[in-house]
Amino acid sequence: MTFEPIPLSEAGTGNKMRLTRIEVTGVMRRRLLDLGFVPGNEIEVLQKSPLGDPIAFRVNNTTIALRSEESSLIWGKRLGG
Repeated sequence: MTFEPIPLSEAGTGNKMRLTRIEVTGVMRRRLLDLGFVPGNEIEVLQKSPLGDPIAFRVNNTTIALRSEESSLIWGKRLGG
């Protein structure tokens, strides 16, 4: 069972994802890479705000909230069933 990569903004709460690519550029890209948003890393979608923005993710035992503007540029494959 393989899953196609989707933007993190479309992942459901509770999904675990394996990052495949990051299309964010500039200073924000460097910051995200430093925080662990690196292709191959596993992240978990913790919680979405009532209006869907921002979204809380867990990466490297740290909780990070991203706006959909950024999370729509980070792609990953869903892990598990």
